Amino acid sequence: MPGKTYTISELAREFGITTRTIRFYEEKGLISPLREGQKRLYSNADRVRIKLILRGKRIGMTLAECVDFIDMYDPAHNNNDQLNSLIEDVKQRRAQLLQRKRDIEDMLAGLDEVQALCETSLATNTPGTDRKKSPGQ
Repeated sequence: MPGKTYTISELAREFGITTRTIRFYEEKGLISPLREGQKRLYSNADRVRIKLILRGKRIGMTLAECVDFIDMYDPAHNNNDQLNSLIEDVKQRRAQLLQRKRDIEDMLAGLDEVQALCETSLATNTPGTDRKKSPGQ
């Protein structure tokens, strides 16, 4: 007897995604629901794959990268290859994000400097001193 099954609506609601997203994953062969007529019934394994895909996408992985990691799952060998590969990927992504963060902080500091110069310039200008003289003055 099969374990608990889920409808497409239940999974969409649980994960806060559209049913179209779930159908897309099915079209790509990432999940394989059972069919009861027109009704799709998703297994717990399908549910877990969706969850892992969404988790991977949240940390910046492409769909293909998510699937590669999920497909490396090998419980007979303690998943060492999968875990080591994921650790390396996470380290690389962290380094990239930290560099982006530093770049953004540098840009923000530059903007702060420009804003401060503009505000100082405005504060030292006296009203009317930067107006052009009209003809005949």
